[in-house]
Amino acid sequence: MNPPNPILAYIGRKAGVTLELTTRRDSLEYSAAEARGEFDFVYNNHIFAPSHAAAGYRAIARPAGEAIHSQIVVAAESPIRSLAELDGKEVGFPNKNGFTGYAAPMATLYQAGVKVKPVFAGHQEGVMAQLKAGQIAAAAVNSRVMEEYAAREGFRYRALWTSEAFLDLPIAVRPRVPAHVAQAVQAALITMSSDPEGRQILEASARVIQQKPPYGFVAARDAEYANQRAVYRLLRKAEGR
Repeated sequence: MNPPNPILAYIGRKAGVTLELTTRRDSLEYSAAEARGEFDFVYNNHIFAPSHAAAGYRAIARPAGEAIHSQIVVAAESPIRSLAELDGKEVGFPNKNGFTGYAAPMATLYQAGVKVKPVFAGHQEGVMAQLKAGQIAAAAVNSRVMEEYAAREGFRYRALWTSEAFLDLPIAVRPRVPAHVAQAVQAALITMSSDPEGRQILEASARVIQQKPPYGFVAARDAEYANQRAVYRLLRKAEGR
């Protein structure tokens, strides 16, 4: 049995419910379970994909802080200067379930008429390591994660493309959850950073994952994620589904 997650334990106690962290064997199995609506609350933006629409998840909160960006990057010394020059080349992606690392960049390549050979590394660190090692021509990444990796590894890179701003991953609720429970969980999330106990838990968790301020969560609405829904629709068209 997994040890209790301190943030979930806090939110559950404040909201008067029991929240249990659960997942699946890998990201593909998780996404399929999410599409079937097997979870009451999720922390993911797959819910905006057409394949997940029937589950009816609704955003209620998101992490505080700046928006995120997707990028397609190359090593600083690469001769490649445009997306068009990637046609026919190997481009690295973390996995097919990533938004900034797959959906947004792949949709952009489709719009540009550029056909690449996808190479899946399994996770963000893996694809960036492959780029650093010169094993792929370019990599699709979360700009924030790429910046942190480059600083840590002393790796110089250039962005061929940077997306518009996207809000960070939402915390969303399934329709079957009673409204008063969803509201209680939302309230506990958005007030956590102003509560001394909650703030302490957030700061302790941030130290573990080396997260920078601001900490905590803010309210979110589905309408704020319209550009992510548009990306998923375009990706579906690109993949012929």
